[in-house]
Amino acid sequence: MLAPGGSPEPRGTKGHTWLALWRRISWLACWIALCTAEAVPACPFPCTCDGRGLQVDCSGLGLTAPPPDLPAATRSLLLLNNRLSSLPGGAFANLSGLQRLDLSNNFLDRLPRMAFGDLANLTELQLRNNSLRALDAALLRPLQRLRHLDLSLNGLSRLPPGLFDGLPALRSLSLRANRLQSLDRRTFEPLAGLQLLQVADNPWECDCHLRDFKRWLEWFSYRGGRLDQLACTLPKELRGKDMRMVPMEMFNYCSQLEDQNSSAGQEVSGPPCTKASPEPAKPKPGPEPEPEPSTACPQKQRPRPVSVRRAIGTVIIAGVVCGVVCIMMVVAAAYGCIYASLMAKYHRELKKRQPLMGDPEGEQEDQKQISSVA
Repeated sequence: MLAPGGSPEPRGTKGHTWLALWRRISWLACWIALCTAEAVPACPFPCTCDGRGLQVDCSGLGLTAPPPDLPAATRSLLLLNNRLSSLPGGAFANLSGLQRLDLSNNFLDRLPRMAFGDLANLTELQLRNNSLRALDAALLRPLQRLRHLDLSLNGLSRLPPGLFDGLPALRSLSLRANRLQSLDRRTFEPLAGLQLLQVADNPWECDCHLRDFKRWLEWFSYRGGRLDQLACTLPKELRGKDMRMVPMEMFNYCSQLEDQNSSAGQEVSGPPCTKASPEPAKPKPGPEPEPEPSTACPQKQRPRPVSVRRAIGTVIIAGVVCGVVCIMMVVAAAYGCIYASLMAKYHRELKKRQPLMGDPEGEQEDQKQISSVA
């Protein structure tokens, strides 16, 4: 029998000692190999992983659902450019250490309320270029460490109140190329650490519904925040103009509308009024009945709509009138100065000549000079 080194096994006690030592070393090597195999997580097929399994790249593989056997130690998960239309419950249940999740360029049209409920350490979430039409108000609340959120190129027409509550670490937010027409200031007030906001390429309606958000934008810019552009689509008078450049005086009529609505809400409610008053019933013999409250609709004066075009036209007309008046005053002053100088010149010439009384030639010359001056 040969020893582990290939030489003949020594006889006696020494040979048995070397054999026992070799067996122990073999068992130790097998145990180390098994531990090493367990420490390195398996990469889900057909994705690619780095050496330690911290980044799993499943992009561009035509997947319709996230892989079920993702390593628990994953820190970055790339699922962009696939065919995901929904996220099943518990898709990321074992990824408590995940920090980056990219779901861009898919077909996601809705997200479950607790889709990201187990991702408390997530710092970056990419949902760019999907088919999202609405978001649940509690969707992002578990993501208290989120710093970057991209919701651009979707079909969002509104943001639910409280969507960004509990996101104090958010630094950048992209809402570009959606269907947003107005935003509520209270939705963005919890974002005290926001530094970059992208809202371009949306059909913004620069009316009373956007007035409070304009004030929040002024505060956001004052504290150093960066905004790409908020170009108005409506009304036509402001189309293409940045909302930040629109003066607040253009929204004075909003206060009037609010006062009218508040006064209308304070009125005592009574029986519903009818447009056509009913015909009076024929009186019956007996005691006179008590008068019933009138159900005729009160005549209310219709509020006169405030037109931005009319306001701008009034300013232009006032400027033109003032300019014409100023020009007329300058012309009148110049005419007076010229006339005064001519008359002074005439009187000087008249004193130099001093024609004799009764001289017809002198009188004719004077008349010619007067006519020439006139």
